[in-house]
Amino acid sequence: MKILIIEDNDDINAMIADYLMKNKYQCDQAYSGTEGKMYFLNNHYDLIVMDLMLPGLSGETLLNEIRKQSKVPIIILTAKDTVDSKVNLLSAGADDYLCKPFDLEELLARIQVQLRKSDNSSELLQFKELTLNNRAYDAFIKSYPLNLTKHEYYILELLMKNPKRVFTKQEIYEYAWNDRYYGDDKTITTHVSNIRKKIKQVASEEYIKTIWGIGFKMAD
Repeated sequence: MKILIIEDNDDINAMIADYLMKNKYQCDQAYSGTEGKMYFLNNHYDLIVMDLMLPGLSGETLLNEIRKQSKVPIIILTAKDTVDSKVNLLSAGADDYLCKPFDLEELLARIQVQLRKSDNSSELLQFKELTLNNRAYDAFIKSYPLNLTKHEYYILELLMKNPKRVFTKQEIYEYAWNDRYYGDDKTITTHVSNIRKKIKQVASEEYIKTIWGIGFKMAD
């Protein structure tokens, strides 16, 4: 699981990252709203932990921008503890919040709750007539099975989790193979080509779009 931490206080940011990495999570660390947005746009995350009082883009603005593109779970760290503030955060799209100062064990527990919810809600992924079943690892166009390989399945899973976003070949490789990317573009291209062939056997519509020089996304 990969978590993005957006917190401008160096000590708090490092404290959260160290604790989460000790609990086997991968972490990226951003120190402003602008940097956090850059990380979000260029990587895949399973959850975001975000402060509200950020330089650059404010936490409220960044939350709004993320919600236009993604349903990734977001836990807000805030010094505002009024009922109105909490209600506004949840209404704006936050999944949970934690008031400062906070306990790291409680933060971890809240992260685990959100990740479990996210796993349960994403058991079925659907795009047009394409369905992925994350419990059985099956893929169908209407009622026709696609018989994908493991890596082909993971590629489609990543693209379908955020169908409007362009994923780079590096992101696709690291997600599908769970390994470091060394610039092996041919591997990605071959697997995407195989997915397209399997889809074409049962559907005429295009499902994966190539964004030249960048990567791939789901076709509109």
